[in-house]
Amino acid sequence: MWFAMLTSMVHRVVVFSSDKFRCTVRAASYCQSVEAYQIQSHRVRGESLLNNVTGAPPEIREMLSTKAPASKSPTAFFLLVYALTIPFWVLSRRIRIGGLPDNLPVTDVGATFVPLVAALILVHREQGLSGIGKLLKRTFDFKRMHSRTWYLPIFFLLPLLYLLTYVAMRLIGLPVPTHWRLPLLTPLLFVTFFVAAAGEELGYMGYAIDPIQDRIGALATGLVVGSLWALWHFPSMIQIGQSSGLIAWGFLATVGFRILYIWLYNNTGRCVFGVILFHAIGNTGRSVFPGGRSTFELANGAVGYSLIVIAAAIVTFMWGTRTLATYRYRVFRGQRDA
Repeated sequence: MWFAMLTSMVHRVVVFSSDKFRCTVRAASYCQSVEAYQIQSHRVRGESLLNNVTGAPPEIREMLSTKAPASKSPTAFFLLVYALTIPFWVLSRRIRIGGLPDNLPVTDVGATFVPLVAALILVHREQGLSGIGKLLKRTFDFKRMHSRTWYLPIFFLLPLLYLLTYVAMRLIGLPVPTHWRLPLLTPLLFVTFFVAAAGEELGYMGYAIDPIQDRIGALATGLVVGSLWALWHFPSMIQIGQSSGLIAWGFLATVGFRILYIWLYNNTGRCVFGVILFHAIGNTGRSVFPGGRSTFELANGAVGYSLIVIAAAIVTFMWGTRTLATYRYRVFRGQRDA
């Protein structure tokens, strides 16, 4: 009798435990389903928000994206840039056509777009056709620039430096023209230089800069990328007969320009359009300088190019070496780097 009662109790406990276990498993399964549903729901809502909020800033859209971007390869980029430019360097010694701005070799027209081509090749490998579209759209990514104050240095910094160059050259007695008139073809020249700048900066700034400066900082990136960029120009500089002194000053100025580009880029929400615009204004201003680029580069370009280097040094001191985006005195302040 007692054995029967004990057996009955054990049976009931086992049944109860089994039922409870099944309920727990079902509950856990249900919770997992709910969690999966919530994750999927959030993902769908995020994608819906990403698609519907077309006016959102690009960085917000990137945060809503559920796909992690593929890692970029700056090393492969620079190897490609140099490799793809070799044919243009070879052809420049065989093809001689004059009439281009600043007496540049005609092969420089094609070489200008090599950084863009290299970036497109790598982006296609990493992200597919969608990545190519995103990179090309950065030509006019001005919506990233939330503080319009930064248009002031973009439009006026280099013209101011060129004006100071002219005044300094007059003061030290260099033979610069005393009368000057803006050429009628300046707008066309600017458009040409804008397209050429896009061919370079979509590669350098749109693809290579971010992973480098995230690793070694903004100033070091300016020095490294600026040096590689300057060396890339050497064959063209030698081809048009520049002196060793002018090449040396040109090297320093090219590094200085790259530091200024990164400074603007990091303070404008990483806006490539601003850099392209700044680049084009700089090239246009040097070409329409009184007497042309040849006059600007009198005395091996020491006057104008030293001012570029000084400007880069001032920017570095005022905005810091790590990001070039932390202003020391909190007076002139645009958007800090993302």
